Amino acid sequence: MIENLEYFKVFYHTARLGSVTKAANELAISQPAVSQSLKQLEKSLGAPLFQRAARGVRLTAEGQLLFSHVEKGYEQIELGVEKLRQMRNLELGEIHIGASDMTLQFYLLPYLESFHEQYPDIKVIVTNAPTPETLQLLRHGRIDFGVVSTPFAQPEDILSDEVREIEDVFVAGRRFISCKNKMLDLKDLEQLPMIFLERNTSTRSYMDEYLVQNGVALQPEFELATSGMIVQFALRNLGVGCVVRDFAAEYLESGQLFELRFNKMIPKRSFCVVQGRRNVLSAAARKLLDIMSGRQQEGNG
Repeated sequence: MIENLEYFKVFYHTARLGSVTKAANELAISQPAVSQSLKQLEKSLGAPLFQRAARGVRLTAEGQLLFSHVEKGYEQIELGVEKLRQMRNLELGEIHIGASDMTLQFYLLPYLESFHEQYPDIKVIVTNAPTPETLQLLRHGRIDFGVVSTPFAQPEDILSDEVREIEDVFVAGRRFISCKNKMLDLKDLEQLPMIFLERNTSTRSYMDEYLVQNGVALQPEFELATSGMIVQFALRNLGVGCVVRDFAAEYLESGQLFELRFNKMIPKRSFCVVQGRRNVLSAAARKLLDIMSGRQQEGNG
């Protein structure tokens, strides 16, 4: 039974240095204190551990056996302390993040690039998932934080911080040119072939709820897994796509797609950084959040 770990610390240094005097200097304690600790350890173990030598002390057979095990344990403790130091100094560690394709591409990616340039030894693991799944990962402690899009039900155990505004739009190609530059009613969408995201996303839930509130009932022609694919379908004139503007910005600017206009504005939404209220973040995760929030100059912009 281990009664006093301090005795084993004194034993380790005395055995390693072969001297009570040197062990006392190493530990910054008096020689009598070293001798007393060794006597107490020998008494508790019921075996002699040292014998006097010409210069200092050397281990007995029992002492050699004990030291072979204590040495490994002490070195592991020292290694653990060093690894902890490296983690606190951002020389080692992991960050686990949850993010959708959209939040990753249009918000998180530049910050990850900046963080990696500054702290290349930190491993960043991104779990790519829609908002509902990201929130579940957070609540189960499988990620440090997540970047999600509103709307979502916010439980009391989750903190949320809005970081960027986003806008949902309906885009179409030349097949639907008759709709261009016209002020449409949302009900007009019922007469058009629609391309939406699948139902397990916050974007789809938001748009479904918004349209229902405005008396619009849609049965999309296509339900796709990614917004990027919706844009590709729209480019091929397979229907009118519902996406966050960022996904279609390049094609809207080039004129390959155009944005449908309505007599009622679609309310804007937000990207949010979410954390668990009770989660204790690592130094690396805190630093990345500092960069994202602009509390560190390198993360600005």
